[in-house]
Amino acid sequence: MSERLQPGDTAPAFTLPDADGKPVSLADHAGRKVIVYFYPAALTPGCTKQACDFTDNLELLAGAGYDVIGVSPDKPEKLAKFRDKEDLRVTLVGDEDKATLTAYGAFGEKKMYGRTVTGVIRSTVIVDEEGRVSRALYNVRATGHVAKLIRDLEL
Repeated sequence: MSERLQPGDTAPAFTLPDADGKPVSLADHAGRKVIVYFYPAALTPGCTKQACDFTDNLELLAGAGYDVIGVSPDKPEKLAKFRDKEDLRVTLVGDEDKATLTAYGAFGEKKMYGRTVTGVIRSTVIVDEEGRVSRALYNVRATGHVAKLIRDLEL
């Protein structure tokens, strides 16, 4: 199982293709706070709910200085279909080899329907302006997570 990040850790650097195949790097957001959230698969009910919640609250988050990047192991073509079908405005990137998911502790063993499986662990990592982890949340729920995050960040 990959190591989970802790507050104060340096956020692992990444450059991944977005829904249009263009590279997106954490470094592109230097000097801004970034919410990096990890989800199992585009176009599934829970992941759609979570992505729509982030999109619905994007103005509030951006107004408070946060950029939002969603990471899944999907190919850019699937991410584009997801974005277009659900009218998503968050940046979605694909991590097909799961290297970034692993580096962030968002890939490994998890319990699913009472069984232990290996897969994407629904997680959210908040990176501060200096590129350090300010919060790392693992095994979050798809529904209600964004509202809880907004409360926790006192926005």
